[in-house]
Order: sequence, then C-alpha cells, then structure tokens
Amino acid sequence: MTNSTTPRRRVLVVGLGISGIATAIRLHKLGWEPVLIERAPERRKGGYFIGLFGTGQASARRLGVLDTLVDRNSPLMTTYEIDRANHRSKGMSFVDAPGTPLPLLRGDVENALFSALPKDVEVRFATVPTRIEQGPWGADVTLTHKKSGTSTTERFDLVVGADGMRSTVRQLVFGPHENFLHPLNYMIAACILRNPVQGYATHEGLVLAEAGRSAWVFPFANHNPTVLFSYRVEDVAAQFHGRPIESLRKAYGPEKTGSVLSHLLDEFETADEYLFDSTNHVRMPSWHKGRVVLIGDSAWCLTLYSGMGVSTGLAGGELLGDMLEKHPNDMERALTRWEEKLRPFVEGMQRDSLKARQLFTPANEAQRVVRAMGIRLMSNRLTGPIAKKVMRDKDFKAKMIDIVAQ
Repeated sequence: MTNSTTPRRRVLVVGLGISGIATAIRLHKLGWEPVLIERAPERRKGGYFIGLFGTGQASARRLGVLDTLVDRNSPLMTTYEIDRANHRSKGMSFVDAPGTPLPLLRGDVENALFSALPKDVEVRFATVPTRIEQGPWGADVTLTHKKSGTSTTERFDLVVGADGMRSTVRQLVFGPHENFLHPLNYMIAACILRNPVQGYATHEGLVLAEAGRSAWVFPFANHNPTVLFSYRVEDVAAQFHGRPIESLRKAYGPEKTGSVLSHLLDEFETADEYLFDSTNHVRMPSWHKGRVVLIGDSAWCLTLYSGMGVSTGLAGGELLGDMLEKHPNDMERALTRWEEKLRPFVEGMQRDSLKARQLFTPANEAQRVVRAMGIRLMSNRLTGPIAKKVMRDKDFKAKMIDIVAQ
C-alpha cells in the first residue's frame, strides 16, 4: 500500500466491462489510482445470459460483489428440447449442470461491480485512447473524446486494455486485429424477449438444435427471458453486409420456421438492443508489452460457448492485483508471473470451448445425433446421475478451480 509521502501510481483501464471494473477495484484496494475510460456514451444495460462458475464466484466474493448479485435462479426452471413443429421433450436446464453455476445476466455482474467501485475512481465516457507511447517513465496516452474531438495526453504507470475482442489498446500496441483473431466460423445473436413464447411459462427454457444452427431461450427469475441464436457460416464477412435480421432469417431458412422460431426472429427484429457478432478466439504470444497489459476478451476471448468469459475476467483482474502486490517494484516481473499463472488455465478453457460449442450448435448431422443422445442420457432418471458425474469429472472440474488462490 502507499503512504502519505508516496504518490499513488496511476492505472488507465480501457473498457467499462467486467474485466475492466474488476481490475480497477482490485488495484484501488492496492493503493493505485484507477482512471476508467469507456468508448460508449453511457453504461451498457441488460445483456445476454451468462453462467458464473466456481472460478468466478471465488473472485467475486473476494472483490466484494458475490452477495450483491441478483439471484436469477428459480426452483421451477425447466428446459425443453424442441423442433420447428414444436414437438418437445425434457432437456437439460443450466441449473442441472455440475458445479452449481449461477445463472445471471451479464448486466447483473456489471451492475454489481460498478456499484462496488469506490467513489473516488474517475470514469470517463465517450473516450478512447488514440496513441500510447512507452518509456522508463511509464506510458503517455493520448485520450480523445469521441463527441467533442478534443484530445489530452496523460501519463500512467500502467495501461490495462479491457476493451473487448476488437481491442483498440491491442491494435495500438501489439498490432492489427487480423494478427490475433482466429475465427471459429460461427455467428451469434442475442436479445431480451419482450414477449414470452406462446405456450411456455416464463420459467421454461427452450432449445432448438439443428445441424449448423440453434436457438436457445434462457429463463430467469424476475426478468424476461433472453434468446441466443448460434449458427455456422463459411463467409463471416458476408454476414455483416445487410441488416442482422436479414442474415438471421437467411441462416434459419429456407425451411418453414414454425411458430416458436418465427416468434424469436420477430422479437430480435424489434429489439431495442441486441448482440450480433462473429465468434473468435484471441491468441497472442504475450498479453503484455512494457507498461501495457491486456485482459479478458482483449487478450483471449473464450467465446460464450465456454461459459467462462465472465469468470475468467473476474479472476484475471483479481490475479493481476495480487501479482502487482507481490512484486511492487518490478512491473515486468509482476506481469510475467500473472501471465504464467493464468495462461495455462485460459488456453485450457479455449480448448474446452470448441467441445462445448458442439453442445450449443452441432456442426453437422452426426454431431446433432450425438448431442441428442447425450441430452437423453442426462435427462433420464436412471442414467442422468451417472452421466452428470462423468460430465462433472471431465469437463466441469476446471471451471470450479480458484485460480487466484492456487
């Protein structure tokens, strides 16, 4: 910690998302002076479904936000596997997954973190870095206000890029996006449903899983459900040529949609806010260079298929503070140790996300059949407990690791 005669070290955190706010909270506890900047003119709200696993729960607890998260679980929560004709069978609910993950909205976590930010932490909206120059003195960063166009240059001891998959910080310091983005050739789209699916209660989830495309409806307690579309593509760039709904309707055609899928597509078309993007892993030989470090989607981007993006973002921010605390006078050593400890875990989650993607969206008919068989085993009263134990031992154990405390 600093004392009254030692100037506080300044850290610029770029990105007001989960990784960025978690990092700011942890470094403030360490005695640093965080400055948070965000490209958007205001905070984002809502967000799609996320699961907070043991890794993230442990860090959320130490960051002081776990107990303030809204409980979106419901004892009545049920999920059905359906087809376009609305034939339904019992599926596997998220709350049935091993490890007792917390079902949440992304905005729930961001709200809890933002509320936990100390009052003296400065937050600037509509602000982006446009130049970063490093030297023995630290990092001089030119900050530009997007609305007024005015720029100022400020000096920081550390710059944390937490500004997402297409990170501006990464582009300025490490190189162009194409050097680090590795497309999975899948698109995702999500929104909050204003109107429930006819014939289903608000606590009932739906999964329509076909070869190369799927649609998921996630139910919540005390909140409208969300829908997630996921589909395979050959040409990612072509998906952005028209309106997102046009790409979606084409991807889920030409077959008749049926009442449920038609409703979900209509809801997306009229949504005030939505997500529509390609899925990519970010792979880099190093997550830090000098006084600049990347975290979260800027550095690794696990994709939502892993279910671990939020958990790893929380843990990564907390662990960064731990390493800076252990090596207060050696920035390079602190950042190197942080990466050495976190990278094996992150790379394992990236590998697992490719397997988990088959559960979300089977790539072909063979994967669809295997997935359907697995769901039947998991949902069966006799075989379910055995299948869940195997699943817990093989695929979910890593998601419960307290990576910071190890």
